[in-house]
Amino acid sequence: MAETKKFPQVQGGGSLIIAWQIKGKKVLVVGGGEVAAGRILNCLNADADVTVVSPASGLNPEVAYRVAQNQVTHVDRKFEPSDLDGADMVLVAIDDPEASTAIWKLCKEKRITANIADVPPECDFYFGSVHRDGPLQIMVSTNGKGPRLASTIRKFIAKQLPRDAGKAIETVGQLRVKLRQIAPRTEDGPRRMKWMTQVSDAYSWDEMCGFTDEDMDNLLHYYPSGKVPSLHVLKAMRDNADVSQLDVFDGSFGWSVGA
Repeated sequence: MAETKKFPQVQGGGSLIIAWQIKGKKVLVVGGGEVAAGRILNCLNADADVTVVSPASGLNPEVAYRVAQNQVTHVDRKFEPSDLDGADMVLVAIDDPEASTAIWKLCKEKRITANIADVPPECDFYFGSVHRDGPLQIMVSTNGKGPRLASTIRKFIAKQLPRDAGKAIETVGQLRVKLRQIAPRTEDGPRRMKWMTQVSDAYSWDEMCGFTDEDMDNLLHYYPSGKVPSLHVLKAMRDNADVSQLDVFDGSFGWSVGA
């Protein structure tokens, strides 16, 4: 008999929460009210190509603004089946249950991913309550059971986050790009990840927010040794043209950062 091990317990009834990359994808939004406005903004934030099908009389001020600013393509009429041609995703937000279900069925026939607002059984996915701070995105989902509660939980989580968390993440992202430039090989991956973990653990959010391009370039001098300097040492390196003169280096560097 195989040795019993402790593994995570399966909890059915959940959703697979993923970051769906829809940049450049065609998203069809049917409806132009308040719910549609929220859906449209979410998709525009993800750089999608959005088409809105709704009579102009049914556009709320926000959707009308998106149309006027050419942020979306507007089709001034009610939905027609041909609107699904070429669509990668369909979002329905209209006050007509029968029409919504008809669109849902058409999407299933064409195998197009769809979300029918306020009708969980007719959704391939749900929209959660999202906190956004630059590159940082946190989504709270109740699997369609309590949207208002999800919003409350999201606000609570946001209040617990460090100040300028998004800016600190942006700095880490820039450092990762620079690191890949000096250690681009696939086999360098595990070593890059280990060193970046050390960097993330070594400095506070506020400290990382204050990093300059010079700080990041100087920090990268430590990558070959697998070490991470203290913030005091990193600041001492600023404006030092000849970094090799500092006693923190072991003289093993055969390349230069930012060359």
